[in-house]
Amino acid sequence: MPIRLLCAEDEDDIRTILRLALSLDGELDVHFVSSGTEALAQAHGGRFDAIVLDGMMPGLDGYETCRRLKADPATAHIPVVFLTAKSQREEMQRALAIGAIACLTKPFDPMTIASDLRRALGR
Repeated sequence: MPIRLLCAEDEDDIRTILRLALSLDGELDVHFVSSGTEALAQAHGGRFDAIVLDGMMPGLDGYETCRRLKADPATAHIPVVFLTAKSQREEMQRALAIGAIACLTKPFDPMTIASDLRRALGR
């Protein structure tokens, strides 16, 4: 059974690279959105196994999106992984403190991002 991922990334070029890189893993079924607001809307009806959030998005950033996901009983159980350019320990601790299970950093290696995500999810 495929792992259903919801990935919120506001930058078109990074979404394209992620789409190509994650499509190499036939066990991943990835749905992409470009904002935190879209991620919240899709998370409710999508039955996702995990959500990948860009930390820095305009409007509703990844941190606030994660807070809202974890505060909602309908989505609180879904594991969240951050994919962020901010690699300082404080930013990673901030993401973990609001409920993320892991943080992956940008730039990422397109050849290993799928296995990095699987490892973060314990799969």
